[in-house]
Amino acid sequence: MNPLKSILVIRLSSIGDIILTTPLLRRLKQRFSNAQIDYCTKAPFFPLLEHSPWVSTICTPEDLPRGSYDLVVDLQNNRRSASLVRQLKARRIVRYRKHNWKKFLLVRTGLNPYRSVDAVVDRYQAGLKAFGVEDDPAGCELWPGDSERDYAASVLSSATLSLAVCCGAKHYTKRYPPEKFAAVLQSLLQRLPLKIVLLGGAEDSGHAAAILEHLSPEHCSLIEDLSGACTLMQTAALLQRCDAVLTNDTGLMHMASAFGRHLFVLFGSSVREFGFLPYHAPYTLFEVAGLTCRPCSHIGRDRCPKGHFRCMNDISDNSVATALIDHFRSMRYP
Repeated sequence: MNPLKSILVIRLSSIGDIILTTPLLRRLKQRFSNAQIDYCTKAPFFPLLEHSPWVSTICTPEDLPRGSYDLVVDLQNNRRSASLVRQLKARRIVRYRKHNWKKFLLVRTGLNPYRSVDAVVDRYQAGLKAFGVEDDPAGCELWPGDSERDYAASVLSSATLSLAVCCGAKHYTKRYPPEKFAAVLQSLLQRLPLKIVLLGGAEDSGHAAAILEHLSPEHCSLIEDLSGACTLMQTAALLQRCDAVLTNDTGLMHMASAFGRHLFVLFGSSVREFGFLPYHAPYTLFEVAGLTCRPCSHIGRDRCPKGHFRCMNDISDNSVATALIDHFRSMRYP
């Protein structure tokens, strides 16, 4: 096979999905060291990739170059990305196979067609085996700049253990209830000297406020609500600097995985078969096993279709707090 000189990767959204493409970018560059690798995504997600050592140019669908590429890797694989590919002169095209029929069967019937739990990163890469792209043991990557790291240092002192809480998620059935988050944080603050930051976008500010409403003023004073107050890469720098992360199944979970922080992950309607566990990063997973109505969707719902929301309500806040306390104590007294 002739060496590839120009490669375009397409992934239009969203935060977590784009971060999950970073191992593939690294592996492509390792395989084709002289290739120009361009990346097409939506403008709000540019900061995730603008300091990547593997990417030459980032573009939006509106300013996509009309030249030819030796290889186009379509990791979105929907109508819009297909339309973009048709505009290009590509010698070879590889598309991410989503296997939506497997998700449909699991959600609608409860029958599990997955023979193994394969990470989305590995599914992204599956179509590139013929090009000699090989695995490596590293995980996802992000590259905060000096200004973002300075900001994180101003918030989180290295002298104090710190916990980042990613309290939001786009869909209701992926969000741990605020009163249960509050119970976890109260248990932690009663036992450990911690600095806690609440992280998320502007759309998550309401969830953060609801958590604080369930805490005493004394405990609230030990928690900094930064939801909606940080840029993407300021958030990344905070996750890079903290000592552990408590998180729903959300894009910030994958952001934190890029820095190898121990993740304490709350899965409600999410299930591991969909491939979105933290990739090559340490984690502790909390989920309600054996719940027959789970998963109720492959992306999440705006309400519990059964009305009981057991997939989140049955995750014990005490068990979550105990796991976090054990983790922090092991850091202080290894």
